[in-house]
Amino acid sequence: MILVSACLAGFRCRYDAKIAADEEIAALVRAGEALPVCPEQLGGLPCPRVPCELQADGRVLAKDGTDRTEAFTLGAAETVRLARLYGCERALLKAKSPSCGCGRIYDGSFTGTLVPGDGVTARMLRECGFAVEERE
Repeated sequence: MILVSACLAGFRCRYDAKIAADEEIAALVRAGEALPVCPEQLGGLPCPRVPCELQADGRVLAKDGTDRTEAFTLGAAETVRLARLYGCERALLKAKSPSCGCGRIYDGSFTGTLVPGDGVTARMLRECGFAVEERE
């Protein structure tokens, strides 16, 4: 079983409520080989929602200044719990996301600038021994 970002499986859960499906990942979910999760929704955030970015100090702020760190951390922990429950060993996650980005994320300035780093969920999954990679 592979953990996947639900948005990549075609679920309407992105911050802007747009579809960002990756047909290969959607096919894995349909075949019962992948578990779709949205850490941000698992953390209690609605869809659509104000865009968020991870700050250099580790906090997650919404574009309107609201601190969403607690929701992102809760969602990441729930994602790890589900990955363990379903026997996942690796994850395919949405690129650039403050939750799921792997290796590069937006810099927190809401200017579209990318910097090296992992989103909250990607980092927690790595720390717990899961292999993670990103998909556009």
